[in-house]
Amino acid sequence: MSVNQALRALAGFVILLSVALGAWVHPYWYIFTAFVGANLLQSAFTHWCPAMYIFRKMGLRDDERNCQ
Repeated sequence: MSVNQALRALAGFVILLSVALGAWVHPYWYIFTAFVGANLLQSAFTHWCPAMYIFRKMGLRDDERNCQ
């Protein structure tokens, strides 16, 4: 698994979890959904995300097709 694949998997899981928590527990959980979305948006422009740093430290490789 590459860093980009792991990042997408983590983001998808966290978004689905926070939407479910917002619907069934408390609407304030939607703030967490917005945070994940904002983090994904900024990482699209800066190419940096805290989760990517952690995944690299865990030994996941970068996707060579996207490296320049």
